[in-house]
Formats: sequence, structure tokens, C-alpha cells
Amino acid sequence: MKLTVFGASGGTGTQVVSQGLDAGHEIVAVVRDPARLPVSHPNLTVVTADVLRPGDIAETVAGRDAVISALGHSRRRAERTVNRTHPMLCADAARSIVTAMADTGSRRLVIVSASGPYADAGDGPVLRYVAKPLLGRTVFKTVWADHVAMEEAVRASDLDWTVLRPPALTDKPLTGRYRTRDGLNLRGGLTVCRADVAHLALAVAGDPDTYRTAIYLAN
Repeated sequence: MKLTVFGASGGTGTQVVSQGLDAGHEIVAVVRDPARLPVSHPNLTVVTADVLRPGDIAETVAGRDAVISALGHSRRRAERTVNRTHPMLCADAARSIVTAMADTGSRRLVIVSASGPYADAGDGPVLRYVAKPLLGRTVFKTVWADHVAMEEAVRASDLDWTVLRPPALTDKPLTGRYRTRDGLNLRGGLTVCRADVAHLALAVAGDPDTYRTAIYLAN
């Protein structure tokens, strides 16, 4: 497939790029700083662009089989200023991507979100009624609000979208063994490795059965 990856230099995005290239896909990686993407390959094109400007990214999404967004708030201390100055980065980027795709006729979008903002019957009682509500009011208030707004922007579009909702992310190696569930949290699903999130993103990119669904995953 011809894929475009946003957030390609982040932890999950780099995994999407690497695994996608290994699988034979042709990838356009959209980044702010090319030096942060430690991948080279004949099937990889690296584009420096501002994801918040639909006109700047239109060419990167035109004619692609699927667009995968692994954008998130940086874990790097040196870049936390970006998080503070643009707390709704994911939501604004999603609106820009949706606009660029609509303008160019692109249809397929896979976007990585988070399970944290969503407390439901799939969670255990402590997580559902205590931990998530508390964390959503304190530690992760801004980040989770950004993810919720991002999903709202995607859902409001008429694209063929799929949202992935992982729990806490780790840097463990790819397992290919993870649980998934449509529309409901996974009991005991507290972590998942970024490599497995990337594996699922690539797996669903060409799967029409996952259109307009939110998929939870966990190791």
C-alpha cells in the first residue's frame, strides 16, 4: 500500500514506518525534524511539513491508500514546551489532516488515540469509578481532553476512519500478541507496547471491516 504517516519520528510512528517498510509498503513520513527519524529505505520519502497547515500537507495525503496518524504529546524533556504552548496539538492536527484529506479526495484514516479518557463497563470498578476519573481531573486532564477533541474531529468527518485506543505505552519489542475489542475497554488492559500498536495500525489500514470503529488494544 501507499501510506502516509504523521508523527513518524515519535515512538509509535517510527514503529509504523519501520514495520511498514519491512512489509513492503511505500511510505511518506511527515515530520517536523527529519534528523529525528532514524530510518532510511528506498520506499521511504521523508517530508518536512507543518501538520497544522492543511495546505502544507495536502500533497502528502493525495492519492494514498491510507493515512496513519501516530501524533502525540512528546515524552522528550526538550520538547515539553511544545506540549505546554499547544495543549490541543492532537485535535488541531486531526482537523488539519481531515481537511487536507477531504480537499484531495483521500478516504482512509487510522489515528492513534488513548483508552484513558474512556471509562466503561470493560474496565474493572476501581479503574472505572476511581482511577480514570481522578487522573482525568488531574495528571492527564489536558492530554486526555486533547485526545477526546481529536476523536470528535475525526468522527465528525465523512472519512473511512478507525480510531485505536491503547492504554499506557511501553517500549518493549513487538509481540504480535495483543488483545483487541471494538468499542469497549479490555479488562486488565493496562499497557501495550508501541510496536504492537503500530502492528495493529498497519493491519487495519487496508481492512474495510474496521471503518468507523474505535478499537481498544492491550497486551
